Amino acid sequence: MVSEQILIEELKRGSNEAFKTIVDTYQDMIYNTCLSIVKNEEDAEDLAQEVFVQVYQSIHTFKGESKLSTWLYRIATTKSLDHERKKKRKKRFGFIKSIFGEDAQVEVNPPDFNHPGILLDKKEKATALFKAVDKLPENQRIAFILSKIEGLSYQEISEVMETTVSAVESLLHRAKNNLRKILENSNQ
Repeated sequence: MVSEQILIEELKRGSNEAFKTIVDTYQDMIYNTCLSIVKNEEDAEDLAQEVFVQVYQSIHTFKGESKLSTWLYRIATTKSLDHERKKKRKKRFGFIKSIFGEDAQVEVNPPDFNHPGILLDKKEKATALFKAVDKLPENQRIAFILSKIEGLSYQEISEVMETTVSAVESLLHRAKNNLRKILENSNQ
């Protein structure tokens, strides 16, 4: 395995082989991160491709101050959140159009999705958990996804979210408390 630094230098020189290695190494991680946020397999695939296009186009801006994977997580998280914001704007616009009589189909609830990390027998609990995670404030949601679903350390999450480790600890603590409340309320 070529060192990450050599790989980055080769990619900066335009090496297709280095790009292919980066895609092969990180595509599952990026796809799963996107899927955890957008919960739609097609959208996650599109976003993962966009992440790698951005990596290829902007590798020269990568300073190497963090690990390559941290930079990739940051791009994937940002693209996924942007996608979610656009989707919400479209949904609001669709709702407004439907009020004024135009025949607009608005999908209020996203379809069920299957995350590769979830076993089938746990799907029902996982679906409830993901719906609860969706209700968290954005920064708590991202910290929770990166920690519990992607398995990043607090240090890595702090680098991806560009904040301190203690801020990550606080976000995760609040996320767990909020999730507990949300799940208790949904079971009543």
